[in-house]
Amino acid sequence: MKLNKNILGIALASLALASCNDKMDYNEYTAYDHDYMARSFGYVGGFMSKIYNDIDTDWGNLSGAMLASATDEAVYSHDGNSVEDFCNGNWSAANPHQTIWTSAYEGITYCNEMLDNWSGMTFEQFKYNKDYEGNIKLYNNYQYEARWARAYFYFTLVRQYGDVPFKKTNTTGDVETALPCTSADEIFNFINSECDDIKNEIVENYVELNKTDPIDGVKSQTGRADKCAVLALKAQAALYHASPLFTQGKTDTEKAELWKNAALANKELIEYSEKAGKGLAASLDTLWVPGYITDSEATKEIIFARRTAVANTLESYNFPAGYSTGQGGNCPTQDLVDAFECTDGLSIAESPLYDPQKPYANRDPRLAMTVACNGDLWPADLEAYNSSYPTLQTYAGGWHSRTGGSAGKSYATPTGYYLKKLCNGNQILKARSGKSATTSSHGWLTFRMGAMYLNYAEAVFQYFKATGVTNAADATDSKLGLTLSARALASKTRTRSKMPAFKTGMSNDAFWAAYKNERRVELAFEGHRFYDVRRWMEDGDKFMTVHAANITLDEEGNVVFGTPTTIVRGDGKWQNKWNLFPFSQTDILKSGGAIKQNPGW
Repeated sequence: MKLNKNILGIALASLALASCNDKMDYNEYTAYDHDYMARSFGYVGGFMSKIYNDIDTDWGNLSGAMLASATDEAVYSHDGNSVEDFCNGNWSAANPHQTIWTSAYEGITYCNEMLDNWSGMTFEQFKYNKDYEGNIKLYNNYQYEARWARAYFYFTLVRQYGDVPFKKTNTTGDVETALPCTSADEIFNFINSECDDIKNEIVENYVELNKTDPIDGVKSQTGRADKCAVLALKAQAALYHASPLFTQGKTDTEKAELWKNAALANKELIEYSEKAGKGLAASLDTLWVPGYITDSEATKEIIFARRTAVANTLESYNFPAGYSTGQGGNCPTQDLVDAFECTDGLSIAESPLYDPQKPYANRDPRLAMTVACNGDLWPADLEAYNSSYPTLQTYAGGWHSRTGGSAGKSYATPTGYYLKKLCNGNQILKARSGKSATTSSHGWLTFRMGAMYLNYAEAVFQYFKATGVTNAADATDSKLGLTLSARALASKTRTRSKMPAFKTGMSNDAFWAAYKNERRVELAFEGHRFYDVRRWMEDGDKFMTVHAANITLDEEGNVVFGTPTTIVRGDGKWQNKWNLFPFSQTDILKSGGAIKQNPGW
């Protein structure tokens, strides 16, 4: 939780939410530092930029591997990557994978510094400037943004560790390292109360603020937290608080109350956001277009996106081996592909529309938006790059397979698939004759309406189930204001993609299985699956044995799909202790025993 000093680098940082490596130790600040920051709105704004830069993303944090490759969503194509630790048992107190621990506590320290020392300034020297009113309004909002960010950082910590050290003000080194863990219940309650305290104080909508008080233009402000982001954090945290991982030892009545609170929190977010004009984009893939910042369909659904620098790194990590500098990357599993239903709403095991020799026909349209399959033109430049191999060849011996003529066959797909979702298919990785390399903007969708509709569905379903309702997916309660059923809300992401809505009258077990599958396909590669299985305390075994496509050519050159092959991870056995991360042994020792190791580690 300690930072290095570099005050000027942060003070002069731009408001653009791009990558920043400057760090500082706040405990070494002097009065000069405060006076320096008081010289300009921009200096404090640059400091806020550093807070936003500590918000998590997962474009491939583990040397290109995403957490999706530690689940049944994907297998990383580079053998020996540290993402394998999550399934082979090679993580521990000595190898704790502390990325979130480090960035979250750094962010909390910055937030506390902002709130304790750089709030309440008046910038009198600029009082007669024509943009003073707009800038002071933006500055006064920073305190609420900082409180939102601090609460969000605590959410990411409790999501991984459960009980964690808690601080609302910064402390000296010895005191800070000796902070004991605060219970997960208290952390969740803090997040809830903070969001309630600031939801009516924070800017409601930065686009509207810019219309009345122009500051730096709409683009530079729409990446900041507003009221929708506050309500989304409250709703997401409430869902986790009610989940089985965090309710062990509670009574059935207490569990039902937490599910009710989660349903109401998500209802509050949905009602407010829809009244503000938010909802689902017309198409799921719209959310990751390079112009998502201003695209009206994308902004309609996105509640908060953590912006990252303009680049083509994501595409370089995940474009097919055998195309330019594509590295294969996070390759979808056969299990994920099979989770996408046929267009009649039935699974591939049930639907008469499914043809095992034409397995990608008549499928949920989201499959084609998520996964690049054998025979696809992906990326768009593939044919122009190598006209001899104009479409993906992931069959055995194919150009983009591990056993084919690809120059990168050692890291070609191990599953027969490549990742489409999140990537810009028009990206050109490397300049060549007549073509220039390209880059584009990317936004990690921390909160979006599609996920929130599913959150509400889960919470309201689990609440009615906990109170003894047999067909909980259809239940409503007008007295509580829960007038929309789980079935209705869980169907919204389906019907957006032209899939049939869930049927009425489903048993609780049937709906729960269907809901989990809908969440799996709709939110694939968005960072949810890794944590969903943990908070549910079920389905972890599915991470341990996954499957790959078995695609070959017959003697006449026809593509043949055989029985999928099996990939066993580690010893094939899920360990319950993996539901929470281990604390670093170094931090435990530095705390003098104040931090207690999580069970099983």
